[in-house]
Amino acid sequence: MALQQAFQRDPALWLARMCPDEPVFFYDPARLQATAALFMDHFPGEVTYAVKANPDTVVLDGLVAAGMAAFDVASPEEMEQVRRAAPQARLHYHNPIRSNAEIVAARSYGITSWSVDRISELDKLGPLDGAEIAVRLKLPVAGAAYDFGLKFGAGPEESGALLRAVVARGGVPSLTFHPGTQCREPQAWQSYIRAAAEISGAAGVRLHRLNVGGGFPAHREDPAPDLPALFAAIDGAVDGAFGMKRPALVCEPGRAMVAEACDLALRIKARDGDTVFLNDGVYGALGEWRDMRPSTRVTVLEPDGTMRAGAARPMTVFGPTCDSLDRLADKVSLPEGVQEEDYLLLHGCGAYSTALATKFNGYGVRRIVTLVRSGPIA
Repeated sequence: MALQQAFQRDPALWLARMCPDEPVFFYDPARLQATAALFMDHFPGEVTYAVKANPDTVVLDGLVAAGMAAFDVASPEEMEQVRRAAPQARLHYHNPIRSNAEIVAARSYGITSWSVDRISELDKLGPLDGAEIAVRLKLPVAGAAYDFGLKFGAGPEESGALLRAVVARGGVPSLTFHPGTQCREPQAWQSYIRAAAEISGAAGVRLHRLNVGGGFPAHREDPAPDLPALFAAIDGAVDGAFGMKRPALVCEPGRAMVAEACDLALRIKARDGDTVFLNDGVYGALGEWRDMRPSTRVTVLEPDGTMRAGAARPMTVFGPTCDSLDRLADKVSLPEGVQEEDYLLLHGCGAYSTALATKFNGYGVRRIVTLVRSGPIA
């Protein structure tokens, strides 16, 4: 994002005054810090931010200012980004597939915890010399928007064998899992936690830590998720499953940490019946909307900043590129009176937006406006 500006806490007023024709992010540092505080105050363990969700400099700096001291990184590039923001931060390298060159680079940054999901990747690490190794477990668990076990993870039997191999090679054994994205109910974590206790017990290995992954939901539809309730359910499940052998906990939120930090304003380029064409789409900040249901948290503003009222109707939404695939998978409910040059203010768009933008056909977000609060967070 090339241009940054500070303005008041009123996106509608800014849009009416500036009349931008390109997409605009409204970044709210106070809300980001509030969300970080919620995680750090209520989650019963170490909180590591999953950098992949939004690696923008203003976001990393904002999290460091809020007290975030540990980060989940997937590549040497993300390690470098974190080190610029927080030179002493703890780095959890939990992308379980790495090239030998990436391993060498990671060691130069200093790694707190490595993840593996197969013996060949453990072999690449060589002598472990007391390094923490988190074996990544996968289970057929329902409740997520899409399954994170399709690509990574070892089954229960293989996970037990990997834990024993970590101990035999001089490593510190931990387990990690990811229940899948946008999990609103605690059952996904509870199933994994029970399995983790059974696997480590059968292997005869006491876990140093249990990383319960991400998957915490952002506010994409009402009601807003109750994150402290999810944390309490996780805490109780660990007590029940492990008892006196309870491991320390780690989590790695991405979406839930940064989604509320940004709203995205898009302009309608044209309307044709129940089809609208926007100035950004799936090759830009809406890349993830191709794989998930559209958020229901959309405010439509007339060019003068007035909220567009009227009954809603489902409409087909295309992006601006010369590719017919640049279309949201599901229709979006918009006021039936919506017109060309209206703005769609999409709330909670801080996650997987700038990170996925490609600038294909010359389109993509170019501006971020930092909001300045005059009162407490609602």
